[in-house]
Amino acid sequence: MGIPQDFALDANYPNPFNPETTIAYQLPATASVHLEIYDVLGQKVRTLVQQVESAGHHRAVWDGRDDGGSALAGGIYFYRLQADEFRQVRKLLLLK
Repeated sequence: MGIPQDFALDANYPNPFNPETTIAYQLPATASVHLEIYDVLGQKVRTLVQQVESAGHHRAVWDGRDDGGSALAGGIYFYRLQADEFRQVRKLLLLK
């Protein structure tokens, strides 16, 4: 697959999902990465990635739980990737 030319946050799959979904993203260079899940009120409910990662293709899996391990209610959530200066948000749907 090689090293990507640009930062990118892909659509999660499957979407809608239950019990888990995969979020893929690309980094053209080593970057400080934060991948977080937010509810519709804008409150952070889960941190999936918070570390420096090398250039390449990456993925994280979300199981519909918050940082405390509690199952979240079905509904719309947002996932946000911040990698250095790059930021992107996408929507996902958790079915119960």
